[in-house]
Amino acid sequence: MAPHMELNENASEKVRYDLPQYPFSISRSLLSQYPDFSAPNHWHDDLELIAVLSGEMEYNVNGRIYLLKKGQGILVNAGQMHFGFSRQKKECDFICILLHPALLCPLPSFKQDFVDPVLRSPGLSYLLLKPEIPWEKAVYDKILYLYDIRKEKTAPLKILAVFAGIWELLYENISAGQYPADKSLAKNRDLAIAKDMARFIRENYMEKLSLADIAAAGAVGQSKCCKLFARFFFQSPAVYLTRHRLSKSMELLLHTDLPVIEIALSVGFGSASYYTETFRKWMGKTPSQFRKENSSGTEAGL
Repeated sequence: MAPHMELNENASEKVRYDLPQYPFSISRSLLSQYPDFSAPNHWHDDLELIAVLSGEMEYNVNGRIYLLKKGQGILVNAGQMHFGFSRQKKECDFICILLHPALLCPLPSFKQDFVDPVLRSPGLSYLLLKPEIPWEKAVYDKILYLYDIRKEKTAPLKILAVFAGIWELLYENISAGQYPADKSLAKNRDLAIAKDMARFIRENYMEKLSLADIAAAGAVGQSKCCKLFARFFFQSPAVYLTRHRLSKSMELLLHTDLPVIEIALSVGFGSASYYTETFRKWMGKTPSQFRKENSSGTEAGL
């Protein structure tokens, strides 16, 4: 079953936690399971932790790209745009963990004194986990441990304890000033504009959209629109629109019995033939083949 990440209209991930009453998600995936070896660019209110077990992947956070290899990982703070991918279509076996900061807030004082300072730190939009730095290696090792104990009866308690340990490492090292701010006011504004334009696409993908329409949603010119999509989404507005239409069509293929032509028209493609051609280009198979080979059930990640 190919992993499929469902996003909200504002490009945030619809996170499916392992247990509804506890906000955490722990999974292991292969990058080749994702369409075109790439997850969609997204964000969420959870902290994301990635540990590469074998192979490698490129990882984009707010438009900056890093190569992650075996033994390395990355921590992505809440609210940041990010996704993993491979332009060369190289395989990567990785663990992905989402942990919501609410787990660490039993009292308002914990949130105020320890949680918010890390969440709002201008020096922690992301953190590369390098094996040569002891405390970052410790975070990587904790990711592996969390995966190993995820199904135990007392997993929620152990996950909470480990998450608190990770947060302690972040708080102590970030507050020590080792990681200077990397975000300017202009960068924050550009990210907000990019999110606005992505939200416009996701709310209106079934309509005929032009570049001018998308740029207007961000109150910028068409040239800047393209530059912001290239920077934050690593693709053009047209490709972002196409991939979102394909993603919505995949949901319909998996969870409804609608005919292919009806699905094509409902997600914004002009004809069934063009939809099938585009689907084959991106997925390596026709919509009908995809529907036949896959069944219900999705997995979050990246």
